[in-house]
Amino acid sequence: MQLKPAFTLKQIADLIHAGFSGDPDFLITGLNEIHMVQRGDLTFVDHPKYYAKALNSNATTIIINKEVECPEGKALLFHDDPFAAYVSLVKRFRPFEASQNMISPSAQIGEGTVIQPGTFIGNHVSIGKNCLIHANVSIYDHTVIGNNVIIQSGSVIGADAYYFQRKPEGYRKLESCGRAVIEDNVEIGAMCCIDKGVSGDTTISFGTKTDNHVQVGHDTYIGRHCLIGSHSAIAGVTRIEDDVILWGKVAVNKDLVIGKGAVILALAAVDKSLEGGKAYFGQPAVEARRAWRELAALRKLPEIIEKLR
Repeated sequence: MQLKPAFTLKQIADLIHAGFSGDPDFLITGLNEIHMVQRGDLTFVDHPKYYAKALNSNATTIIINKEVECPEGKALLFHDDPFAAYVSLVKRFRPFEASQNMISPSAQIGEGTVIQPGTFIGNHVSIGKNCLIHANVSIYDHTVIGNNVIIQSGSVIGADAYYFQRKPEGYRKLESCGRAVIEDNVEIGAMCCIDKGVSGDTTISFGTKTDNHVQVGHDTYIGRHCLIGSHSAIAGVTRIEDDVILWGKVAVNKDLVIGKGAVILALAAVDKSLEGGKAYFGQPAVEARRAWRELAALRKLPEIIEKLR
């Protein structure tokens, strides 16, 4: 999430009651969790295992729970609970806004777009021209939808990221301040859920089509002209490149890349990044021809065992 206007290191330190290392006038231009950081962003780290990753990331300001040497060109904020400090900033700069109307007065809706009865459109939503939003769709705050988009009944666009930190007393929610972005000519089936980014964007690119009951996790990018079959589940921070096909009930783990033109056959479970231009099947997914050979060999096992008796 970008901060407009930017804040200084001293201003942020005062807001979260933190010590700091660096120029008090050092500018902070955005908030981002570690997977999405870019120059100017503030992020947080609260476990020694990830100190190096955060300190060496593109983030230029880091909230950390240990006083360490400040890397050159960056700034540090020292706080006993970086997670809670970060969440407090999210809540301050992107607070929850209760809605009083089914379609928020702050929503922008393009010419020729049809909104069917029972649809909820939240605050600061942007919807382009000639879209068709069917009954009982929920479009959360700050969602961006392009032109010529069709969304079938019951789908939810921009729900919170499924992102929690486990503590002895239970789970703490990492509040979401990102967006869901649906580009031109996309079609979303019925009862789909497209979660917003934790701090960046979840993007469904030009011309992609999803069947019913599809789940897309936070900060995931789905490329142009993809087909996503029914009951498929795509975890967060995954990148699916252009022209990929996921057939029914495909499960894709988090932080993976599926290359351009890959085809994932029905019921496959993807647990690692896959090259483009190939077909995959199985649990875990492997190249389809290999999977068929393995299944054929497996079917012969009873015969082989019988012969060995």
